[in-house]
Amino acid sequence: MNNQYVRREVFCRNTCHELKRFWEREIGKQTYYRESEEHRLGRSALGKLREEWKQKLETKLRLRNNSDETEKRATVGQASLTQEDTKHGGNSTM
Repeated sequence: MNNQYVRREVFCRNTCHELKRFWEREIGKQTYYRESEEHRLGRSALGKLREEWKQKLETKLRLRNNSDETEKRATVGQASLTQEDTKHGGNSTM
């Protein structure tokens, strides 16, 4: 066997273990930071505030849409009354 390959194998064993250990530690740190950030955000009031604002906006939109529909009905009702008045040849208010 060639000595060049044996040396690389011996050199690689130590280096590979060191590299593996290094990256395992880095991955562990990143996992810890990510989990602590998720935990911190979970305790944060920001999510609760966003949900409350979302509900308020949805309520306002529903009310606005309902009032728009009511106005349309009123407009359609007035238009039908006006058409009836013109058919009968006069104003019903007189």
